[in-house]
Amino acid sequence: MSKDRIWKIYLSGEIHTNWREEIKKLCKHDELPVIINSPNTNHSNSDDCGVTILGNESNKFWHDRKGAAINSIRNSILLKETDILIVKFGDQYKQWNAAFDVGLAAAQGKAVITLHDYNLDHALKEIDQASLATCRSVEEVVAILRYVIYGKLHEKDEKAAE
Repeated sequence: MSKDRIWKIYLSGEIHTNWREEIKKLCKHDELPVIINSPNTNHSNSDDCGVTILGNESNKFWHDRKGAAINSIRNSILLKETDILIVKFGDQYKQWNAAFDVGLAAAQGKAVITLHDYNLDHALKEIDQASLATCRSVEEVVAILRYVIYGKLHEKDEKAAE
């Protein structure tokens, strides 16, 4: 790969932990040439953007529909432009939107990396099958990025493989 290439990474999935910040910190530490994007992770802004901008709805379906449509503008453009989609699934909530992102990315031929605990293996078996790697930690995710970008294993990655 060209040394001048900037990789576009899209972080989708659960919003209740700091996994995105951890990935950003590790990428910065390793000086990876990446631009990291994500959906709006402010839950109330994401949920209420439609009615805040376009007016209230008495029916919750239309309230949610307005917000989803506006969020889709950002998310679909960033996903279309991304090189690698990284999706974190957590235990607390069902991340249907993240599963949808995996489907869109797979249909567009994008590389997908999933991140979740072992207890979700069965529930996410089809999503994991569509991904190119399933990780259990942000460190594994960044090790994959490092390898994909530079084609080299980090010293600690090489020792772990022995």
